[in-house]
Amino acid sequence: MKISRKEVDHVSRLARLSLTEDEAGKMTDQLDKILEYVEKLSELDTKDVQPTSHVIPMSNVWREDAARPSLPREEALANAPDTDGEFFRVPKIIE
Repeated sequence: MKISRKEVDHVSRLARLSLTEDEAGKMTDQLDKILEYVEKLSELDTKDVQPTSHVIPMSNVWREDAARPSLPREEALANAPDTDGEFFRVPKIIE
């Protein structure tokens, strides 16, 4: 598949890129090589290949989401630099 210079200019405008003449020529060559490779990949017979979201099998490694006692409030606030009663006190960032 051959990509035209006009298509490269159009894509660069969409991406808000200003390309010099040399950069546009280089980009045209590089995109053309990428599209040739993708075209080569499309020649592969994949009818017996199951669709996947990951190349390798994935499994959930998180712990079970079970209710359990939390850290006592006094313990959580013990190392806070500033508190206000039973709350953390932090600098104001939104006016």
